[in-house]
Amino acid sequence: MDKSFYKNLTDAEVVNRIVDDKKSELFEVLYNRYELKVLDKCYSLVKNKQLAKEFTEDIFTKSFEKLGTFNHSAKFSSWLYSIAYNYCIDYLRIRKKMHYPDWNKQNEIPEIIDETEEDITDMNYQRLLDILELIHPEEKALLLMKYQDGLPLKQIAPAIRISEDAAKMRLKRARTRVIYLYRSKFGNLD
Repeated sequence: MDKSFYKNLTDAEVVNRIVDDKKSELFEVLYNRYELKVLDKCYSLVKNKQLAKEFTEDIFTKSFEKLGTFNHSAKFSSWLYSIAYNYCIDYLRIRKKMHYPDWNKQNEIPEIIDETEEDITDMNYQRLLDILELIHPEEKALLLMKYQDGLPLKQIAPAIRISEDAAKMRLKRARTRVIYLYRSKFGNLD
């Protein structure tokens, strides 16, 4: 059958054809759909184009190998992005020795009561990108998963291998840190 037919299938349908019907050549359909998005996510964390390209290939290899474990209760893209975030964060933890609890203790922010109605989505986009470079890659990944990818905490937590309560706390801390750093550097959130 013509591969163009498969381009009209949902991600879950393509995954089922690969896993159930043993049509591994269809992985190309998923690769074509998500390669650039995964590459962008990798680059946003590692800040090295060549490394991001290598990681993207590794992530797709890893996702192909684990395709049988894909749980259809989540979207394929969420599952794939989780693999990508974990891969990059693991690299940064090892390479830069950036264990989050230790980093967080060394980069404490003043006690801020976070009762504000302000949100990071209200910030100037370019300025926000500057601030995201100042925080820990794990916090950045949390914020990107929540606000860019629109993932619920139920999917974010296992993606970064922590409990849902820990993810909620770290997300709140990351959001507070970004607001604090943004105000410190630029003043208001516009």
